[in-house]
Amino acid sequence: MSLTAPTAPTQLDPPAPSWIEKRGIDHIPATERTGSVRSLMLTWAGCVLNVTTLTYGALLIAFGLNIWQALGAIALGNLTWLVTGLLSLPGPATGSTAFIGSRAAFGRNGNRLPAIFNWLMQVGYETVDLSIMVLSAKVLLAKAGLPIGNGSTAVILLVMALLQSLLPIIGHAAITRALRVLAIPFVVLFAVMAGLTAHTLGSAPVTAPASWQVFLAGIALSASASGLGWTANASDYSRYLPAQTSRIRIVLGVALGGGIPQIALMALGALVATLVPTASDPISGLPTAFPAWFLVPYLLAVIVQMIAVNAFDLYSSGVTLQAIGLKVSRWQAIALDAVVATVLAAFIVYSASFNTVVTSFLLFMIIWFAPWAAIYSVDFLLRRGRYDIESVVEPRGGRYHRPRGLHSPGLIAQFAGMAAAALCIDTSIWTGPVAAALGGADLSVPAGALIGGLVYFLLARTTVPAEHNS
Repeated sequence: MSLTAPTAPTQLDPPAPSWIEKRGIDHIPATERTGSVRSLMLTWAGCVLNVTTLTYGALLIAFGLNIWQALGAIALGNLTWLVTGLLSLPGPATGSTAFIGSRAAFGRNGNRLPAIFNWLMQVGYETVDLSIMVLSAKVLLAKAGLPIGNGSTAVILLVMALLQSLLPIIGHAAITRALRVLAIPFVVLFAVMAGLTAHTLGSAPVTAPASWQVFLAGIALSASASGLGWTANASDYSRYLPAQTSRIRIVLGVALGGGIPQIALMALGALVATLVPTASDPISGLPTAFPAWFLVPYLLAVIVQMIAVNAFDLYSSGVTLQAIGLKVSRWQAIALDAVVATVLAAFIVYSASFNTVVTSFLLFMIIWFAPWAAIYSVDFLLRRGRYDIESVVEPRGGRYHRPRGLHSPGLIAQFAGMAAAALCIDTSIWTGPVAAALGGADLSVPAGALIGGLVYFLLARTTVPAEHNS
């Protein structure tokens, strides 16, 4: 087994100025792994401390849950941050990104399937965040008495799309530093929002609890929007940690750094939504609930913060495109993703269907990433975190190339898990037959993860450990 790997940057990324990250999907050598669990924890906290997280809590109210059910769904869904912590471990073990490390479980060609799904998911998150930036700018301009038409909306969209692309092009260090710095003012703003919300909660309408079927769907929505939805990004940011970093500290650092602020903000979002239950998006209803002295600085901060948060997703979607095999440099991949997200964001902004689109997107993504996360976790545990580094990062050959580039246990498990999730999902677009038989109960997360992980374990329980005994 090879314990080292080539340290030269990928040929897809030409020489860059010293302040721009030179790495794409290639192996990060030990000399460049200066990260720490503390910095990783703060990065996740900074990423989560944003208005999108607030939005996810509000969506649970729009979904039909009352406030107490929403809080329960938030608590249960955010337990999946432990899975994000677990899937941060392949980063230091391989020194590379999530969809390079998962080649071991799926084969070099087989890995393209979940990588394509991940790219679609990352672009979806980028679209949501970009839409929030545009909506925030429109409310600010309206508060200033400026007319907002289709033309001005298009200009705002293009400007925001350009601004969000700067940080991911510069690279990992710039993104993580910006997220850590911006977390501080947002903690202050959210604390003020919490105070204003608590002061007016007495006037919020009291709603009856939703059915247990809707509550289960709310848990699925919460899991998708929280830890489970971030699993595909985990190794992209942990790969800068030294290989000998404590695994327990990594798991706990990620779970606490992401989970605690996410629970707090989703809960706040649910509370705010009880004040403006008729709003069709997370921004337009705020002027009726909060005074201008708070709203203006809050929306300005939202725009700045979302630029940094979207950089997080653009970075991951860019390296995912490289992992798929597209012959582009990292900055070219980011530019392509930004264009796609801009087109999709225009649809959301002009159609005024934010809540509906985002809810369907979050639920449908479960179908692929719940089984993928389980398979990748089981694969890591079966091989006890040991990888043939050269086989992971080399563009051709190696033991993880597999016959025809396909590792059948991983692909069979992925399709089985996706089928199970699809049978058990309940959305406004599609309701699986199992969910329908249960009166609309959504069990897509446990079904997809359990079936995907179990099938992979049964098919690979002897062959995968043997790979590192040869």
